[in-house]
Amino acid sequence: MKGAEFAVTTDDEILHHRVRCQAYLLELHMLGRVETELAPTAAEIGRVTGAIIAEVRAASYAALTGTGHGHPGIGPFLQVRLNRLTATAEEAIAAARDGDSAALRRVLHSLEALTSAIWTVHDGIRPTATT
Repeated sequence: MKGAEFAVTTDDEILHHRVRCQAYLLELHMLGRVETELAPTAAEIGRVTGAIIAEVRAASYAALTGTGHGHPGIGPFLQVRLNRLTATAEEAIAAARDGDSAALRRVLHSLEALTSAIWTVHDGIRPTATT
């Protein structure tokens, strides 16, 4: 249709970042399962965790600016979660650098759990969320 405009809602934007993040989490999961000489490098883990953090950060920004959430303190709360996610990503990079596959798997599990917790916060502040 000529001249048709499509409005991108905040929910659409958050979903876009969430889907992209899920793809990176899957890639990270696959990297964490390798235990041979083909184990992931710190650079590979850094690239993927960096992408996850970027998607979560962008979704958090969209959630905070686009929802009119009216939840006092939610911005600092999400920032603390993002800081924990970043620290966990740094732990994953260190585990990969050290060649510690057991620690890497443990840390990657924590990274997935933290990411999931942030999505739960996003779901809770959306105006369309049910209580």
